Amino acid sequence: MCGTLASISVERFPRRNGHHNTNNNHSTVINGDFKGARNHDVAVNGELEDQKRQRALLTTQLEDGLTEISHRGPDNSHVWTTEDARVGLGHARLSINDLSIDADQPIHSDDGTIHAVVNGEVYDFDRLRQVLTDQHGYHFKSHSDSEVLVALYKVYGAPDFIEHVRGEFAFILYDERRDLVIAGRDRFGIKPLHWTFVRDESGEKRLLVASEAKAFLPLGWQPEWDIGAIVDGGYMNGERTVFKDVHKVLPGCWLEMHSDGTINHHRYWDMEYNEKDKVETRQLDDIISGVRERLTEAVRLRLRADVPVGIYLSGGIDSSAVAGIVAHLVREDGVLAGTEDASKHIRCFTIQFPSGSGFDESDIADRTAEWLGVDLAKKDMNEGTLAEYFTDSIFHTELPCHDLAGVGKYGLSMEARDNGFKVVLSGEGSDEIFAGYPFFMGDVLTEPDLSMPTSPLAKDQTTRLDLLRMSNDVLEKVIKWSGLWLHRPEQGSSADDVQGVAPTLYFQPSLATWAPWVSRRWPDMNCRATVAASHDPKVRAKMANRWHSLHTAEYVWTKSVLPNFILSTLGDRAEMAHSIEARTPFLDHHLVEYVNRLPPSLKYAYTPETEDFGEQGPYWTDGTAPQKLLTEKWILREAAKPFITEELYKRKKHPYSAPFKWPKEGPIHKMLQKLLTREAVDNLGFLNYEVVEQGFNKGFGEEADARAFRNLLVYASLVTIGQRFDVKKAESRDWAPVTGPV
Repeated sequence: MCGTLASISVERFPRRNGHHNTNNNHSTVINGDFKGARNHDVAVNGELEDQKRQRALLTTQLEDGLTEISHRGPDNSHVWTTEDARVGLGHARLSINDLSIDADQPIHSDDGTIHAVVNGEVYDFDRLRQVLTDQHGYHFKSHSDSEVLVALYKVYGAPDFIEHVRGEFAFILYDERRDLVIAGRDRFGIKPLHWTFVRDESGEKRLLVASEAKAFLPLGWQPEWDIGAIVDGGYMNGERTVFKDVHKVLPGCWLEMHSDGTINHHRYWDMEYNEKDKVETRQLDDIISGVRERLTEAVRLRLRADVPVGIYLSGGIDSSAVAGIVAHLVREDGVLAGTEDASKHIRCFTIQFPSGSGFDESDIADRTAEWLGVDLAKKDMNEGTLAEYFTDSIFHTELPCHDLAGVGKYGLSMEARDNGFKVVLSGEGSDEIFAGYPFFMGDVLTEPDLSMPTSPLAKDQTTRLDLLRMSNDVLEKVIKWSGLWLHRPEQGSSADDVQGVAPTLYFQPSLATWAPWVSRRWPDMNCRATVAASHDPKVRAKMANRWHSLHTAEYVWTKSVLPNFILSTLGDRAEMAHSIEARTPFLDHHLVEYVNRLPPSLKYAYTPETEDFGEQGPYWTDGTAPQKLLTEKWILREAAKPFITEELYKRKKHPYSAPFKWPKEGPIHKMLQKLLTREAVDNLGFLNYEVVEQGFNKGFGEEADARAFRNLLVYASLVTIGQRFDVKKAESRDWAPVTGPV
């Protein structure tokens, strides 16, 4: 685990002779400053001195960039550059596997021609290391999992080497044999990776790549807002961010920069589902066993570390299943939780929100911990603490957030770190893969599941359509009560617009929210069109014709909300803010590929025989159909049943969220008032302060409007980012008028 940063000079990137410096430095990466052609064979003293100066400057800039993200790797940091300062790599290390200096980064291949920085974890690396040593004669320097990635690249090249990598990772690699830089990201976007271009002091164009955008600041980056991405939801879909010209390397993708300065983007992996009418022929017991075996293996692999491993435990089935499997592996199979013999003390961590809010699951976590016989530490996230942590949480997230749940996870990671842990297992990804969200209810009912033609809802269209109508009514109530935004297809949408694209969930206020020039510039905001445009036409054709509607919804959420909100706000950024590596067994791609091929009816199942529903949480307080007749994550419940309590087996999904109703003049109200002054809002340049001011009248008190409160959180997030990053005020002259479809 680490922070990475790289700088490459685009305009001085032709192939040249000359050897690179291969001093082995520690692990913060700044993708090399590829600065142009120099004839090293005939270099005069002046040229050599200039190279030394440029190299010293680049080293200092990279070191300063690593300081900005030192929370990602507080154990040590190192920088490596080429002799001519064309390429520079930096790495801030969080030591987890092989704690010795041999595992420091940047990493260099055994022949000294490949240089890389790696963020994250490669699982099953002991087996890979043996294969690379025995069959390919590779000579390893360390016992680090990250070094395996460099060895795989040397043996298999790109992109074939990534197919062997199992885990969560982001990397930047320079192959001096080919004068090639590549940067890649894991299949689900668990680990972040951003890139942008800047001009250095001499006016040369450089490519920067880093784990977090804040690392760019010492290298000449001057942040500006991407108003279009904020207005149309682009920062939640595709490669855009809230910062102008700062892009994400997309999940399952890699980019390469060639010696002529061109950058190519490639996808090495993607989600796939069966044809909607392919009949399932396997026995149900075999399917349940298949899920259980793959999930257990995913958990087992993620217990491998040279430091202790803990568990995040909430009141839901996902984290509880992980904790239950860990307890089984430790006590029945003698598996270590990292370096810990945890047979007596498996350590778990949970959040305690204010009692009576409807969002505190700590009592259920208590009962689960007692049943499992594990230790449970609680982080009290009361109103004052949430208000105190808000701005720091947003600074680390680099995203506008409509919920305080990310602030809760920020506090939870602090609790784990204060208890001496660097690694925890977490339940993120389960809802997207196993269809856990209530918003998926309508998607499983939209069309019959022809892969199980004898199932009740496949045979009885009347019942299915009745349930669909009722589910839409229920979801409308949930959306209104919770203040969220659910973007549904428009009637009569064309295939070129949003046909086949599932409903999505993210911030989209009214036009009145924006400054007048923004409303004129983007008069027809269509977030669903943004979602559609973010997917390859071939994928959209599968959505429209090949995949079941539930699988389309899973795909859309896994490409948008999962990497751009959950794995960021609730995942990597919240955890790495306190130097915690969270591992996500549910996003093991071997498990996901198996589950993706299962029938929709085994994920969101029709279960009219169920009578005892247990405690249902605030989302299902009315107790009406169809939620009584449908069970989300049914196949996971069956697979995890030996490892969880009866209470969790029966309990309906309660999405992890923070309370959104707070009193006037309380800590959160006062915190937002302090942030959202007229001056602060006007300094953004794109919000209408009158609408912000009106939000305070609606967003607090006993009769508070949930959406008004969520809007205020988004506005406060933007103000926080603007102030902490010193973002340039947005002005209409910086954005050309619309001349065609946005």
